[in-house]
Amino acid sequence: MTRKQIIETIKQYNRIIVHRHVRPDPDAIGSQAGLKQLIKHSFPNKEVYIVGETESSLSFLENMDIVGDEIYAGSLVIVCDTANQPRIDDQRYTIGEKLIKIDHHPEVDTYGDIQWVDTNASSVSEMIVDLAIYGESEGLQLNQEAARLLYAGIVGDTGRFKFPSTTKRTFQLAAELVTFNFDRSQIYNSLYSVEDKISRLSGHILQNFKLSSSGLCTIKLTTELLERYKVSVDESSQLVQVVGDVKGIKAWVFFIEESDQIRARLRSKGPIINEIASQFNGGGHPLASGATVYSWEEAKALELKLEKACEEYIM
Repeated sequence: MTRKQIIETIKQYNRIIVHRHVRPDPDAIGSQAGLKQLIKHSFPNKEVYIVGETESSLSFLENMDIVGDEIYAGSLVIVCDTANQPRIDDQRYTIGEKLIKIDHHPEVDTYGDIQWVDTNASSVSEMIVDLAIYGESEGLQLNQEAARLLYAGIVGDTGRFKFPSTTKRTFQLAAELVTFNFDRSQIYNSLYSVEDKISRLSGHILQNFKLSSSGLCTIKLTTELLERYKVSVDESSQLVQVVGDVKGIKAWVFFIEESDQIRARLRSKGPIINEIASQFNGGGHPLASGATVYSWEEAKALELKLEKACEEYIM
């Protein structure tokens, strides 16, 4: 019923603006831009825009549009891949006429006139493919560019189909996408090729990470360390899986120091971590979350809670 409501609402509006979360990952941009391409291909007379800060490492997917405030008047706004309102990139999402939320994270913040939240989906990109197939009789049609973007989003959020969120349905929908003629190798190369400075910092991490007896791995990327390797805070996101294959790890946390805060990237092989992240200005999935702390003392408090979760978890 929700998918039908979304399609009916899309058909009602001539102008649509699609948002996603700050600090975007491939699924955020893939679902956002993929939805734009789906709507534009299906209904060529509609105006469709995507907004948010540029993420240079993902510019190979799509560039954002420049949209004036006046464009929002009478428009439909759709927010992809964002569980809570403070994390929506570009807070003008509130000034449209109607708001739709499409997300796959556990429910944190109820917002929007229509909400479609599916925590069983591997990604919002997967949900958009599902929407396209469901809506074929209503005029929705995928094209090559939409397929490319949505495939990249699924690949990014499933870790190349390795994460537990990958289901039979994920493979079925990905199979629909690969019937289109886009360069899958180019997507993988763009997502996973790294510069030598990233590889060198990766080597430093593998030589210096801390692994506790409970199975928690802690990595601290201080400002000094990032400057030494000439790696930006945004580029450091490429390193989050570096320790993922180390034997004995149950969960790991990357603390990335910025000028006014410390960003925490949390990952797990079993212990539930999103509930912990929510206590530290964050949230996300049970096995992949983010948080923000404002001192190394607060970072230690986060680390201790993760330690306890690892101690209580039996693999």
